[in-house]
Amino acid sequence: MQGIDIIPIKQMDVRGAYVIDGFPSVGLVGSIAANYLVSFLDLELIGVLDSMTFPAMSLIRDGIPYSPVRIYGGKMGEGGEDKIVVFVSEFQPPPEIIKPLATTLMDWVELNKCKMVISPEGMIIPPGKSEDPDSIFDNIFGVGSTPQMTDLLKENNIPLFETGIIMGLAGVLLNEGVNRDIGVVTILSWSHVEYPDARAAAACISAIDKMLLQVELDIKPLITEAEVIENHLKQLYKTAGKEQEIPKSKSIMYS
Repeated sequence: MQGIDIIPIKQMDVRGAYVIDGFPSVGLVGSIAANYLVSFLDLELIGVLDSMTFPAMSLIRDGIPYSPVRIYGGKMGEGGEDKIVVFVSEFQPPPEIIKPLATTLMDWVELNKCKMVISPEGMIIPPGKSEDPDSIFDNIFGVGSTPQMTDLLKENNIPLFETGIIMGLAGVLLNEGVNRDIGVVTILSWSHVEYPDARAAAACISAIDKMLLQVELDIKPLITEAEVIENHLKQLYKTAGKEQEIPKSKSIMYS
C-alpha cells in the first residue's frame, strides 16, 4: 500500500500541543467540531496529509483549493500559552487505510512530543432514547488510553465509556495510545446517523472546552445550525409524504 505523507506548509513549533482528530464518523461529528475549532480559534493552515489512497478531489472555499486532509495550528488559552493542532477532513477513510493513517498521525504526535490527542466522535442514538435538545450535554462520554487520561475525564465530570466497541480511526488511535503510552481521549456524543449532527458536535466541543480551553466557547451557532437542518429535513419528509424513519447507514461505533 502507498504511504501517507505529512507535507508541511508553514513552520510552527508544535511541541507540547494538544491535537484534535477531526475525521468524520457518525453524524460527521468529528469534522464539524474540528472545523468549528479552526474557525473559533483562528488557526492557520500549517500542513496537509497526502496519499495515493486519498480521494482525487479538491475542497474549494472562497475560491481557494484545499487538500482533503488539512492540519491547522495555533495558540489557545487566555494568555495564548497553550498550543493546539487540528487535523481536519471531510471524507471518511476507507477501512484499508485507517491503520496506516492512525500510525502516521501518532508517529507525528510522538515525533513532535505533543501533549495528547482528542477524538470527538458520534454514537448512533439508541432506539427509544429521548432526543430532548436540552439534554445533549448530559449525553457525553469519554474513554482514555492511560490512567492520566481517565483521571482527566473524571476531574471534568465526563462519564466514562465503560463497555462497548469503538471502531474506525478513533479506536485505532486509542490502541496506539495504549501501546505507546501516549495520552489519547475519545469524546462520544449521541448522534443522528442520517445527517450532519451539529448538536452532537456542540456537545463534544463543550467537553473539549471543559478539559482544555476553559474559555466558554460560543456553541449557539452549532445549535442553530442543528435546528435549521432538522426543520428542513422534517419539511422535506412532510412534503414528500415520507414520515417513516430514514434508512440508517452502517455505524462505525456502537455501545
